[in-house]
Amino acid sequence: MYLSWPEIEMTVAENEITINSDALKREVTITLLMPEGHDRSEPINLLLLNDGQETENLKLKETLEELYETGRIKPVLIAAIHASDERLHEYGTAGKPDYKMRGSKATAYTQFITTELLPAIKKETNFRGFDITAFAGFSLGGLSAMDIAWNHSRFFDKVGVFSGSFWWRSKELGKSYKDSDRIMHSIIREAADKPELEFWLQTGTKDETADRNKNGIIDSIDDTVDIIKELENKGYARPANIQYLEMVGGNHNVATWADAMPKFLAWAFGR
Repeated sequence: MYLSWPEIEMTVAENEITINSDALKREVTITLLMPEGHDRSEPINLLLLNDGQETENLKLKETLEELYETGRIKPVLIAAIHASDERLHEYGTAGKPDYKMRGSKATAYTQFITTELLPAIKKETNFRGFDITAFAGFSLGGLSAMDIAWNHSRFFDKVGVFSGSFWWRSKELGKSYKDSDRIMHSIIREAADKPELEFWLQTGTKDETADRNKNGIIDSIDDTVDIIKELENKGYARPANIQYLEMVGGNHNVATWADAMPKFLAWAFGR
């Protein structure tokens, strides 16, 4: 119950922690954002966010404070995970690198999230658990969030993907490539189980110009719409389990994702 919270003006506290990851063999910086002075005995939610080094450019702190002031979201702790120069290998789909072998360390990154980061957050913040746990990311980080949440849904309730790299494929274009070679689509299609998850997906009409099947729709939108179709084939439904935001004029950049962020946060943690 959030009994007295709406009447309290909330500011957002921000600090950084560092985890010496055995899985990734490197130090990982995490930016933590949470309501200032939040009572540890009161409920709170958790959002893991890939590409956490973009927190300032995303105007995340300002967005959170505005959403709190207008009473649109419940309290949320955000753990923004900074990417390294190994981003192209740590993000992706675990055990299924693309045709250029990008994503070769995605299994290690998954291990970091599930066995190192989540316990470290609880230890650092003294929260034993969270009402809702979501994972989100941008572009390749969105693909990573989707893959980890899908395959480890016992840790997650919701997933958010901004301009996701759902083109991720096992074959190069022009070399007998088929749409069935898109890796995340195949993971969903071939899954034996239907994870208990909810999905929020975003694209921009100016995400890119590529249109590999020449149907007049850019690949970013085609690939995301096809992910939605795969989810619907698994039994998920719109809008109950799937939300899709297509931003007219939206680009594949942080400014567009910052504009979309309030809508995602209100969906994931709305009052």
